[in-house]
Amino acid sequence: MKKSFLFLLLFLVSFAFSKSMSAHCEVPCGIYNDELRVELINEHIQTIEKAMNQIIELQGTEAINYNQLVRWINTKELHANLIQEIAEQYFLTQRVKFADPADGENYNKYITQLSTLHHLIVYAMKAKQSTDILQVENMRKSLTAFEDAYFEEHRHDVEGEHK
Repeated sequence: MKKSFLFLLLFLVSFAFSKSMSAHCEVPCGIYNDELRVELINEHIQTIEKAMNQIIELQGTEAINYNQLVRWINTKELHANLIQEIAEQYFLTQRVKFADPADGENYNKYITQLSTLHHLIVYAMKAKQSTDILQVENMRKSLTAFEDAYFEEHRHDVEGEHK
């Protein structure tokens, strides 16, 4: 009895102090909405752009409102992290499939998907480090290039069934 209670207590404590819960697991459940993830990345990019513009504006004022400045910096950081998480934990670990180098066209598509996601992750990191709007454009270009390489074979039809 004591052991089971102790085990339950340990489980609840570890659950309560867990860092975060993911909205999508890494098990082969077959429930994917790739378009939604891309749309989320687009929203995160827009938020980063707005945050950068707000940071630049706040830094240019005579009496800097440091509370607002810190909040926009934290917002920019959070949304860049979310882009990286979607790219890494959703697309790279679950959706982009290995291809054999001997399988010419599929291998080239695989390499394009990997490299465009890597670019997106790196540009998100660079967006955290500065307010350079160029990084926003780089993220958009990388995401568009990834979409072009990826969605050719992963589009959903009207009923939402995976093709």
